[in-house]
Amino acid sequence: MNRFKSQRLISTPAILTLLVSSSTLSAQQVGTVQLMEVTIDQVHEAMVGHTLTSRQLVEAYLDRIEAYDRNGPTINAIIMTNPRALARADSLDRELRRTGQLTGPLHGIPFIVKDNYDTYDMPTTGGSASLAGSMAADDAYQVRKIREAGAIVLAKSNLAEFAFTALETVGSMLPGWTFNPYQLNRVTAGSSGGTAASVTANMGLIGLGTDTGNSIRGPSSHNGLVGIRSTQGLTSRDGIMPLYAHRDIGGPMARTVEDAVRVFDVIAGSDPNDPVTIEADDRRADSYMDYLQSDLEGLRIGVVGQIAYKETADTEIL
Repeated sequence: MNRFKSQRLISTPAILTLLVSSSTLSAQQVGTVQLMEVTIDQVHEAMVGHTLTSRQLVEAYLDRIEAYDRNGPTINAIIMTNPRALARADSLDRELRRTGQLTGPLHGIPFIVKDNYDTYDMPTTGGSASLAGSMAADDAYQVRKIREAGAIVLAKSNLAEFAFTALETVGSMLPGWTFNPYQLNRVTAGSSGGTAASVTANMGLIGLGTDTGNSIRGPSSHNGLVGIRSTQGLTSRDGIMPLYAHRDIGGPMARTVEDAVRVFDVIAGSDPNDPVTIEADDRRADSYMDYLQSDLEGLRIGVVGQIAYKETADTEIL
């Protein structure tokens, strides 16, 4: 950890000023919504009310990527942005004007996709320079499902090379580490740290990550997000770069439970290209959003008294 801290040391108040209190991009208003911490419902309400367009939203997030990932604190989370994102946004705007209806539950929502998901319109590198420029023939199942629901793939995010460690996010496609937006001398965990940092810094509204050992759960925890690492079979692994078939799974990373579950509803389903999903057909709910109406009354909550890497844990949290 010392090598990491020596590279980028900045106080917590300083980085919070950069990402939360700035009078420029971090506090920006887009249409009638505040970009910081905005939710899917808030975006859709503004779009239906014709006070926000998909193009405006995409442009705002691209501005944030330029200001905070490429410059300023240089979070180093984004491998590449999608050159077709604005054209996709324009198409969705035209459709909304024509029909007066959203195209789906993720209409116009900009996504950050971990760069071990296949995308037909962008290279998939697994965070490794050895695969620079490598193009897949089609989208991963989950990417295809979010696009069908109206989402915009805004960018591909950094990851631990080939998703191989849960401790930190550093690959060879980008120089150095991906930094935690809350404090730049802290790690994002891995391997989905690029997705986590991007969503945390409001450079995209929702993200897709993958988890084999802790790679959705760890970065979500380190960056104050909600991540869903489901049991295998509820979602398809087709088009996700494999690491360990018995443990690999993909899922959403978001700022709220509701947004994460909304995405999970879209990506959950059977896929003949991943036979494990068919075996889970009798266990998959029709809609996981239905379960958000319940409270915690009557449930038992377990508290883990011993965690890995206890010597580095914050005593105020553990």
